[in-house]
Amino acid sequence: MTTHIIGSKDLDLKQIKKILDGNHKIKLSKTQVKIVNDSRIYLDKKINSSEDPIYGVNTGFGSLHNIKIDSKQLNKLQENLIVSHACGVGDKIPSSIIKIMLLLKIISLSKGYSGVSVKTVQRLIFFYNKNILPVVYSYGSLGASGDLAPLAHLSLPIIGKGEVIFDEKVYPTSKILKKFKLKPIKLLSKEGLALLNGTQFMCAYAVSSILESYKISYLADLISTISLESFDCKYDPFDKIINNVRKHKGQLIVSNRINKFSKGSEIRKAKKSNLQDPYSFRCIPQVHGASLDTIRYASTVITDEINSVTDNPIISVKENKIISGGNFHGQPLAYVLDFLKISIAEMANISERRIFNLISGKRGLPTFLTTDSGFNSGFMIPQYTAASIVSINKQYATPASIDSITSSNGQEDHVSMGANSALQLHKIIENVKYVLAIEMFTAAQALDFKKPLSSSKTIEKLVGSYRKEVKFIKNDEVMHNYIVSSVRFIESLNIKDSLIV
Repeated sequence: MTTHIIGSKDLDLKQIKKILDGNHKIKLSKTQVKIVNDSRIYLDKKINSSEDPIYGVNTGFGSLHNIKIDSKQLNKLQENLIVSHACGVGDKIPSSIIKIMLLLKIISLSKGYSGVSVKTVQRLIFFYNKNILPVVYSYGSLGASGDLAPLAHLSLPIIGKGEVIFDEKVYPTSKILKKFKLKPIKLLSKEGLALLNGTQFMCAYAVSSILESYKISYLADLISTISLESFDCKYDPFDKIINNVRKHKGQLIVSNRINKFSKGSEIRKAKKSNLQDPYSFRCIPQVHGASLDTIRYASTVITDEINSVTDNPIISVKENKIISGGNFHGQPLAYVLDFLKISIAEMANISERRIFNLISGKRGLPTFLTTDSGFNSGFMIPQYTAASIVSINKQYATPASIDSITSSNGQEDHVSMGANSALQLHKIIENVKYVLAIEMFTAAQALDFKKPLSSSKTIEKLVGSYRKEVKFIKNDEVMHNYIVSSVRFIESLNIKDSLIV
């Protein structure tokens, strides 16, 4: 089993993907262990040598920041913080997201600016490596002061409380700790605050979503090539000249991909009867490319956040300072998550327009892609389903970051709502896959009507594999089953080099 050593160097998305996909174990370097330990020693000295208030260490939290806490209660204060903030509700979030949350929290705490003990970080690493995943709920974060409620649930198992997922079953934490002969950790001063302050909930969703977004970008280009072939489109809009003179990298990447996918196609080479095609075909490089550029931009912000310290206060041993600030505020993520929501939703929007054109009885294709329309409804209603999904995606894509609501008795008077953005983006990505699967289903059906002309080797091989899962539809059947199979098919495709940062 491969072990990734977490050291002082920043991690990029490719490394994160490699760790997650390879199910790598993680370990702190000796240098990072010392850095974390030095930070803890420094904080202890500060507490023992001064009666001055240090936010969240010997004071209350939020609007209770001016209340001084007795030195004998500092440890209990941290446990109280975690249990009182564990107020999450809604669905349990996916195990894959929890795993990323753990990884991101470990990376942040390992920077040595949080004052936690090595023992606490090592417990998180143990959970990560053994796939002991705390149960975390969807709702409860305002995306400022950190993802307080979700991170409280992530932290409960450290102190022996809450529930964990192990071997795909939910257990009380106490039972799993007993299984591994572990005792709950008694938190030191500031440790509860360091665990709860941070953006790891929304950032975990951001990491998962950005990796999925790259796949969606690639799939949209691949599937739209089948549609281009099926609708007998001209390939002039994909010429290098037209795409080089507009200075957007995403546009050029998309046009190059589609030229590669369609290379050698008889359909592509055949004479076209139409001078121009609808925008949903002709403007694929511009629309898909703009979405890809958005994904690439969001990657830079998300990568910065992965490698950031987002708790409060920040402890700088080197500068001999403990500084209270607002690094936990989720605004940087909230903006790019909203930006991604819009750009990924648009991939489904233009996909649905191609579906609509393919079933409209144009370009030599039968209406609703059935030879006996009227008696058969054919592909009429899959387009309805796609249209329904596109519409709800527009509602999800409304920016959450334009909202705010006052909390903590007015102390936290502006919040990012980035956690809501993250949840909405996750749902949009799931929905876009449905629409792309319906386009795959529809375009493959339409392509069969182009015979005896053949498409490119790439497309013929792809559709040939698809036909092993989803057959050509001659007469009306339960289309739901084929749409589900289409989703499984596109998700199973082994896509390499989709991550273009």
